[in-house]
Amino acid sequence: MTVGSLIGEMPLKDKVSAEEWQRRVELAALYRLVAMNGWDDLIYTHISARIPGPEHHFLINPYGLLFEEITASSLIKVDLDANILQETPHRVNPAGFMPHSAIHGGREDAQFVMHLHTDHGVAVASQKEGLLPLSIQALVVLPRLAYHDFEGITVSPEEREHMVAHLGDKTVMLLRNHGTFAVGKTAAECWMEMYLLENACKKQVMALSAGRENVLLAPDASMDVVRSQVARGVGGALAWPGCLRKLDRTLPGYDA
Repeated sequence: MTVGSLIGEMPLKDKVSAEEWQRRVELAALYRLVAMNGWDDLIYTHISARIPGPEHHFLINPYGLLFEEITASSLIKVDLDANILQETPHRVNPAGFMPHSAIHGGREDAQFVMHLHTDHGVAVASQKEGLLPLSIQALVVLPRLAYHDFEGITVSPEEREHMVAHLGDKTVMLLRNHGTFAVGKTAAECWMEMYLLENACKKQVMALSAGRENVLLAPDASMDVVRSQVARGVGGALAWPGCLRKLDRTLPGYDA
């Protein structure tokens, strides 16, 4: 028995546009990649993708499925008012809808939005100094990093506006005491932004095990050098096909 039959989903490939199906496959791949890397948090946290077109419709995970179970057909299409726009036996988590609808509605370039609760991400988001220039990954991330103060579980309409304002034109954000956040014009961009942020957080937690007084911060001048070196991107489009190949070997079935 397939995962699709277990969770009551119907195959959608022939029932949606080619553009929507491609977004579904890419988004399902992101969910599986998060699971494959051990970044998931049971049924909590979310990744979303805007469907191409004039409407602000987007796809998000069905509440109750593990990330390793997500398929292209199981993803739920919603609008900015939380209306579900397809037949589905599942529902959407309000705490997931709120921040994702805010960013999709406020940032045209944010086609993909990812939010995680990893151990390392939450640990750094809970440190007063935030992300420190301790690693090459951190130096790449810091110019694109924003912060959002903790306001509770994200179900308040007012917090939507705060998140959009705090993210501004950045591509990654630390949600204080909460987790990590990344956006991208493509699935590849969103994945690489989050990969770098999570990797920088992990290295910081490891480095600080020696004590704050024993870590070596990168020189200020090096931050400007790295910023100019990665101004054209960080290779997400090159890494993405390899990530998909590994996913096909390790956790296939997302494109159903």
